[in-house]
Amino acid sequence: MPDRPDATPRSAPDEAIRLRPGLEALPAYVAGKPAAQDGTLRYKISSNESPFPPLATVRDAVVDSLEGVHRYPDAAAYALREALGLEHGVDPSQIALSTGSVAVSGDLVRALVADGDEVVYAWRSFEAYPIVVGSHGGVAVPVPLTETFEHDLEAMAAAITERTRLVILCTPNNPTGPSLSTEQVEDFLARVPEHVVVAIDEAYREFHDPATVLGTTGIFRRHGNVVLLRTFSKLQGLAGLRIGYAVAHPRLARALGQVTVPFGASVPAQAAALASLDEGVREELGRRAEWIRSERSRVLAALGAQGWSLPVSQGNFVYFPLGAESAEFVAFAEERGLVLRGYGADGVRATIAEQEASDLLIEIARQWRER
Repeated sequence: MPDRPDATPRSAPDEAIRLRPGLEALPAYVAGKPAAQDGTLRYKISSNESPFPPLATVRDAVVDSLEGVHRYPDAAAYALREALGLEHGVDPSQIALSTGSVAVSGDLVRALVADGDEVVYAWRSFEAYPIVVGSHGGVAVPVPLTETFEHDLEAMAAAITERTRLVILCTPNNPTGPSLSTEQVEDFLARVPEHVVVAIDEAYREFHDPATVLGTTGIFRRHGNVVLLRTFSKLQGLAGLRIGYAVAHPRLARALGQVTVPFGASVPAQAAALASLDEGVREELGRRAEWIRSERSRVLAALGAQGWSLPVSQGNFVYFPLGAESAEFVAFAEERGLVLRGYGADGVRATIAEQEASDLLIEIARQWRER
């Protein structure tokens, strides 16, 4: 018989283990709060998830892949990397896969950053950046956003030192929404030493106005120190399967392969990602992206008419820079059936989701202003 503990609660033994120095100061990732299950209709717009269910082609690919989950996934993910290589005009070996673009960010830090080396990024930006940097012994160098909640590229360039190994640009910026232009990024890269890697995190690229979206293909081809980060979690709606990737130049791509967790991209995740690249699926995803952009414009226009002054967002979310009132606004919304994502004393993010959720957000924002 297996050795099973009985159900009687017992006190835990004393622990004498030695944790890594600095873990106490490391922030913990705070996921979007789930909606309470109390019988009240609530909308969870706290995690930038897709409001759309998986497309039938993608769902069928996942179901079919389950026949093979008793086997390890293809560690090379050859079929997917080949398709992504064609997508980006690079050799498949230049595609580095992992469990979401946040995991690829961690791989970048492991490949580039030794103890005491620095990573520069804007702040507030993606919450995982200081975690992946600090947990691998790096020194985080957060550079405050501008008054319009954009990257302060001048200050970020000035923050680069002899110890800087990586700079992260998040565009559109999560959670505030503004994006960077091709000209801005090119001007910034001209001030970055060629040995410093610049990661362009475009998790929300598909929601950007196509007419002005960052020209990352050209940027990547012109600069040997640029790496692109992408995810299947947002528009493709594969957040629960966890898969993302980097497009890197050969030497860095090899290094990412050395440090990543083996078999990180699961069998169902690879199948779903590959199916998402099907032409018919891409067409429908394009229509979904256009709907999100249209709904975002509607929400921002309605909030503007109420007197709100919000950052111009190119993501699938809007940001309320409420400062010290942020937690109060989050609680105010939750009492009325809407779960938002608060960021300490900085602001509150609301995902563009179902139209009903957007309508409720607009109404709650009106009530807040009329208190």
